[in-house]
Amino acid sequence: MTRYGGGVYDPSQLRTFLTVAQTLSFTQAARRLGLRQSTVSQHVRRLEDAAGRQLFSRDTHSVELTEDGEVMLGFARRILEVHEQATAFFTGTRLRGRLRFGASEDFVLTRLPEILEGFRYDHPEVDLELTVELSGTLHEQLTAGKLDLVLAKRRPEDPRGEPVWHDELVWIGAERLRLDADRPVPLIVYPPPGITRALAMEALERQGRAWRVACTSGSLNGLIAAARAGLGVMAHSRGLIPPGLVRVPDRFGLPELGRVDFVLVHGRRRTSAQSAADALAAAILTSGDRLQRR
Repeated sequence: MTRYGGGVYDPSQLRTFLTVAQTLSFTQAARRLGLRQSTVSQHVRRLEDAAGRQLFSRDTHSVELTEDGEVMLGFARRILEVHEQATAFFTGTRLRGRLRFGASEDFVLTRLPEILEGFRYDHPEVDLELTVELSGTLHEQLTAGKLDLVLAKRRPEDPRGEPVWHDELVWIGAERLRLDADRPVPLIVYPPPGITRALAMEALERQGRAWRVACTSGSLNGLIAAARAGLGVMAHSRGLIPPGLVRVPDRFGLPELGRVDFVLVHGRRRTSAQSAADALAAAILTSGDRLQRR
């Protein structure tokens, strides 16, 4: 256990806290952790006692993180990350095998490389194979048994995966971009089966707004270059807006795009990859806030 400011932070309580924070449901957290709901409530209460702060505001209808809870989120992830590294070092456990990990293009400009570097340092005997692709393509490869673990976006109706974080999709483009209401909206999109591509087109069609594809690229860098050149607009996660691009002003009347879930999805369990996939998933979940900072 870790002692901070007179409080003792138990790793099991921190894991429970993170799961409640991810699901915003004590019931779902209990189901995911294989615990009774009363045990989940007890873990959170004891953690709040140790911190001397209320971490969740909750009533019969909803659960939300308080401001102190948001702060604890970052601390909990870092404490658990160090705890797991220390446990692995002193117990001498060694993960081995081949791990086929897929990450969507959205994470190229985030701190994911640092997380993967840390994983490689902690588990040098794991053969990590990284595939960077469109989220839709990664889900297809996972279903086909070609990947063991995927970090990607999912469509709102897709129940698969463990949430890493939720974010709002927004329209972005060059600051100087101007849109003519009488002309089709120029879209900068991934090729099919890109999830943001589909969501952008569906939103415009629901609004009855005409659109045209101004640029298609399977590379995020290609899309960013086109957007910076002022060729059009693209749908993108609000928390991952690349440098040099801004949200398109509301005055241009583009439709709301809704929220997007970033999730971890395990593939078919291969004995040689299962422990390594679980370890990498834990590292990503405990470092979720770092993925949103460049």
